[in-house]
Amino acid sequence: MNIDGKAWRTIWLEPDGRSVGVIDQTRLPHQFTTRTLRSCEEAADAIRTMVVRGAPLIGVTGAYGLMLALQADPSDGSLAAAFEQLNATRPTAINLRWALERVRTKVQPLPPAERAEAAKAEAAAIADEDVAMCEAIGEHGLTIFQQLAAARPAQRQQEPFQVLTHCNAGWLATVDWGTALAPIYKAHRAGLNIHVWVDETRPRNQGASLTAYELGREGVPHTVIVDNAGGHLMQHGQVDAVIVGTDRTTRSGDVCNKIGTYLKALAAHDNGVPFYVALPASTIDWTIADGVAEIPIEARAAAEVTHIQGRIASGPAAGEIANVQLTPDGSDGFNPAFDVTPARLVTALITERGVAAASEQGLQGLYGND
Repeated sequence: MNIDGKAWRTIWLEPDGRSVGVIDQTRLPHQFTTRTLRSCEEAADAIRTMVVRGAPLIGVTGAYGLMLALQADPSDGSLAAAFEQLNATRPTAINLRWALERVRTKVQPLPPAERAEAAKAEAAAIADEDVAMCEAIGEHGLTIFQQLAAARPAQRQQEPFQVLTHCNAGWLATVDWGTALAPIYKAHRAGLNIHVWVDETRPRNQGASLTAYELGREGVPHTVIVDNAGGHLMQHGQVDAVIVGTDRTTRSGDVCNKIGTYLKALAAHDNGVPFYVALPASTIDWTIADGVAEIPIEARAAAEVTHIQGRIASGPAAGEIANVQLTPDGSDGFNPAFDVTPARLVTALITERGVAAASEQGLQGLYGND
């Protein structure tokens, strides 16, 4: 995607061939800065502190993290330790373990001297595949949006097609294009008159800071709303479709996404608004069926609830980034990062292979025994 006329991916191999560059997402939307990761420890810290975030991007970062570890020490012990260190950073997103296992499987049979280069090649392949999968998701989602827009009553044909999304599932959450935002970008570029309602997505405000940032750079009309406004908009016919991403999807079609997604799905169901989930194959966990019972939900620091980051608007420190306390001294916070939306509330899953019902049969119809 483009930022000020320059094409960017969210992660890349630096010119030295040994270190990895990433966009520092903790500084957005007010500062666009990059970081260089030179060790497995730095890659793990970037994932843990959400310098990089989003299930697909976490996976690619983890893959490059193994490369960094093997450059320093290609032994079996180093590989095992790095795998566990990286895998422990974010427990909910399945893409991380999937990517780590893919790189480990590739390098383990090789002589130690060959492992780092093999890990580098595999991490680069995972990154390229992610871009291709996300663009394909965009194409399949575009078809759905075009069909929904065309099916609206004649008196609404000149109005924007209204999409609501939650959290950030755009190119910042992947290597490029995104999952839930890919159909929006494709629709905008295809000339569809589209408008996006952007949930702020407390507590980290990844909708207000990241999704709005992306859409603005792409020129997509959008409006940031508080999380609790979505149901009101649906009641008044101002949402044509909801589309979100997912950090883990069970084989039965349950989807785990940023906290608050379940409430959006309930509101959509109650108001007859189609609710779509966009995901690549790497986000499917074929080993579990019941998302509510079996998916581990990451609980993050209470400070993300009790404090908020923003740019100072006026005064001597105007323009500086500050962390501001919202709650009274002594008030605790609870911060589950994700919730699970049962398959019965999902209209369809949009994947790189096409559109499937949110069910084991639907997913098997696309992926078989892959």
